[in-house]
Amino acid sequence: MDLREGQVAVVTGAASGIGLAMARRFAAEALKVVLADVEEGALEKAAAELRREGADVHACVVDVAERGQVVALAEAAYERYGAVHVLCNNAGVGSGAEGRMWEHDPADWEWAFAVNVWGVFHGVQAFLPRMLAAGEPGHVVNTSSGDGGIAPLPTASVYAVTKAAVVTMTESLYAHLRAERARVSASVLFPGPHMLRTGLWESHRNRPGRYAKRRPRRTPYRSLGQWEAAMREAGREVRFTPVEEVAGLVVSGIRADRFWMLPPSEHSDRQIRARSRSMLGRTNPSYLEDFVLD
Repeated sequence: MDLREGQVAVVTGAASGIGLAMARRFAAEALKVVLADVEEGALEKAAAELRREGADVHACVVDVAERGQVVALAEAAYERYGAVHVLCNNAGVGSGAEGRMWEHDPADWEWAFAVNVWGVFHGVQAFLPRMLAAGEPGHVVNTSSGDGGIAPLPTASVYAVTKAAVVTMTESLYAHLRAERARVSASVLFPGPHMLRTGLWESHRNRPGRYAKRRPRRTPYRSLGQWEAAMREAGREVRFTPVEEVAGLVVSGIRADRFWMLPPSEHSDRQIRARSRSMLGRTNPSYLEDFVLD
């Protein structure tokens, strides 16, 4: 799909991190951008910054876990701009689950699935029929994670499970679009290859009361900064991928109609090969046996 001036992109989780970087990059490509985020203050700040840079943006406070709010987002986008060409289902949360899988708080599962999985599906169902009906080229980008889509991360099992679901959902979406010979395509995004400075670590700041934890958090790290400091103190290297690189990967991937938006990484390639060898050889997943939870 060719990105052209005047087209419209919708980005969820757009007030910070990857979402804001994507919004900024789309604006730089002369697209109109609809920003959606659950955090009103941060959203207003992001929209104001983009407008100062000359972007045509519209901001909507949206909890993607709530179907009605995502439907309202679609209504607002079409009322404002009359079309949507790019949809980035990017909003996501870290569940805050800790310890062994069988000890996880059920509320952690409920919240993570509501945002990370249902939020993506709500976006697809609210926007895609209109995008298809328009008959114009379009693209849907669903944000996953290497933790779930490349190799499961047992130390973040709830998050990993939801992100694995996003991969399968997007594969199914891609197959359906191809079967329909649609002019809209789909991709799954794996940000990286290193850590990213996003608000995911502080997801609890926006956690609704209906998903309140029934057990107190035990982790000593309440923020990415605390974790980073602890890792450096322990002599472990911490590397970060700039969110701008992720946004560039998305734009180039849309233009190339690339399903796997996966940055080059020998580490990721090793994980993919190890998992594939285990499956093809019908052998136990030895690559999962060296994780330490405590």
